[in-house]
Amino acid sequence: MDIPALQARLRDFSAERGWEPYQTPKNLAMAMVVEAAELVEIFQWMTPEASTRVADDPAVQQHLGEEIADVLVYLVQIADRCGVDVAAAVDRKIGLNAVKYPPGRPADPGL
Repeated sequence: MDIPALQARLRDFSAERGWEPYQTPKNLAMAMVVEAAELVEIFQWMTPEASTRVADDPAVQQHLGEEIADVLVYLVQIADRCGVDVAAAVDRKIGLNAVKYPPGRPADPGL
């Protein structure tokens, strides 16, 4: 996925609709949390085992994809509005996590 191209596409989409004044980092973060709640709602009453089988139900998988896309779109827009290089931030975070959680360390289920 080309994040800068996606950010440009989303900027154009918003500009065509006059949404820029409303798409502040605060508003985008709030909207993202609402969409994340809708993502969680899909799994709310599933057992852990059932949640691993959502790909078996095309309707659930499609709904899941739509909610994941909503969360991702808002997240990408927040990064764009705040000048965060997503790829660099992810690389840095993975590096920090590699130090914090070295291979062979027992898993912490609280993560």
